Amino acid sequence: MQLRSDAQFVAWFRSVAPYFHAFRGRIFVLAFGGEVVADGKFTKLAHDINLLHSAGIRLVLVHGSRPQIEALLERRNARSRYEDGLRITDPVALECVKEAAGVLRVEIEALLSQGLPNSPMAGAAINTVSGNFITAQPHGVHGGTDFQYTGTVRKVDAPAIKACLDAGNIVIISSVGYSPTGEVFNLSMEDVAVATAVAIGADKLVFLTDEPLRGKRGRTITELSAKEAERLLARGRKLSADTRLYLQHATEVVRAGVPRAHLVSHQVDGALLIELFTHDGSGAMLTSDKLERLREATIDDVGGILQLIGPLEADGTLVRRGRELLEQEIQRFFVLEHDAMIVGCAALYPFPSGKEAELAALAVRPESRRLGHGEKLLDHLCAEAKRRGLKRLFVLTTLATHWFIERGFSESDIGALPEPRRSLYNWQRRSKVLVKSL
Repeated sequence: MQLRSDAQFVAWFRSVAPYFHAFRGRIFVLAFGGEVVADGKFTKLAHDINLLHSAGIRLVLVHGSRPQIEALLERRNARSRYEDGLRITDPVALECVKEAAGVLRVEIEALLSQGLPNSPMAGAAINTVSGNFITAQPHGVHGGTDFQYTGTVRKVDAPAIKACLDAGNIVIISSVGYSPTGEVFNLSMEDVAVATAVAIGADKLVFLTDEPLRGKRGRTITELSAKEAERLLARGRKLSADTRLYLQHATEVVRAGVPRAHLVSHQVDGALLIELFTHDGSGAMLTSDKLERLREATIDDVGGILQLIGPLEADGTLVRRGRELLEQEIQRFFVLEHDAMIVGCAALYPFPSGKEAELAALAVRPESRRLGHGEKLLDHLCAEAKRRGLKRLFVLTTLATHWFIERGFSESDIGALPEPRRSLYNWQRRSKVLVKSL
């Protein structure tokens, strides 16, 4: 039992290695409302932030403070006023905003400073920095309503934030801004997060939401393009107010050039790590375009293809190819990418004299085999063979006979192979020969 547990741990640890390589040195902006701290969830989140920081990820934390402001207003017997979803920040509300932002920042810094032995924070050496990074201006008067000390982001001091990140610090930004005349303005956390991510050229903006993003029949949406997000918002599908707001801003930020935006539920312990370090994730990831791409392979893909087909060559499923041979034949290969990771590959070897081609080295990552990637590769190579004027496709396989038969291939014999391929048939492998007319 222990051996199995150890093997599972080793397999898992190896599976996350590509993410560590991909994320080291990258800038992530993590945005969350004040309820994450108020509900006591930030303690565990601090452990996860520590792990990301230890992995070399440069972090900017943007926090809101709405529940804390509401509590302070109630304590002063003052009334909260909103218009079009924005707080009207009068002088009393502004005092509450400043107090809430200051207290929250101190609480967040304290939780990130933990270092108790036998805890996830043991040995952590996290330095945090906060400051007047956001220049603001008044939101102004809209529809006859004066929003007073409610403001909008005018400028983000990107060089100062980057300098703090370069020094190994986590940057904490509150939802307040300062004018050149010394006034303080209450800002929307979402606006601050988007403006900051765009200004500093962040690689990801992650919003912690109150619930997962769901589509038809309550199905959890794990990934979508900006265009798909806009359609989802336009259809008026039932989304919580917070989820709708975060989705709008996530769409805005990827349209502005940030490569990825994520919506991750703060209700699930460890959801941030699952989202970032597993293929399926735990929330919704937005990109400007589709994440999946099927294309011709290049010499830069050799390493990824070898990693993919290596285990199948080791167990005899595929014929072994060395790196040198693969480099020579790379123009025969096609790869299926998902979020810049190769999840599948296949090769097409034409025999022009007989108007036919061999389909070879069809492989898909184990965790992706039930997602239809094999069919996509097969369909693409069939279409490519037709485009080249080929009339027939054949494949040699030892284990996937039924899979190919279910997709239109018929079992044949060695005599169905073109002569150049027939002479290379490996009688020890005794592969089945399957053919399909195009």
